[in-house]
Amino acid sequence: MPHTAHPETRVGHVHLRVADLSRAIAFYRDVMGFALQQRYGDQAAFLSAGGYHHHIGLNTWDSRGGTPPPPHHTGLFHVAFLYPDRAALAATYASVLRAGVEIDGAADHGVSEAIYFRDPDGNGIEIYRDRPESDWPRDAQGGLKMVNDPLDLPALLALAG
Repeated sequence: MPHTAHPETRVGHVHLRVADLSRAIAFYRDVMGFALQQRYGDQAAFLSAGGYHHHIGLNTWDSRGGTPPPPHHTGLFHVAFLYPDRAALAATYASVLRAGVEIDGAADHGVSEAIYFRDPDGNGIEIYRDRPESDWPRDAQGGLKMVNDPLDLPALLALAG
């Protein structure tokens, strides 16, 4: 019988290889809003939200001065950051736009609202918020029925003020 993960299991953090540690810290701190918790010279740094030890690890151990992987190769597609509500998602979306980050896409998935872009090292990022589970779309048998509908970005941005 296959192993089943405990239902309270969560993804704890992501650790990314980056080409330029200072540039990566500036992006995740100043654009995404994570606080720098600890830095190890020009080799590694740890950032978080809410004082947690780290949600994001960054390092240059094997990647200093490197380039993003080419298209059509395996690796991380994106890391997703879950925001507690629509207003928090809107605030981060506004910060991303102010920083001049190009948006790759956005979608209303029925269960969530999501915006996609890349960090300075080409790592895919999704920022999203979940709808309450009671509002998730379901088929006639009660199975999850996610969609890929357009997300009204101007309406979301209006929440940011």
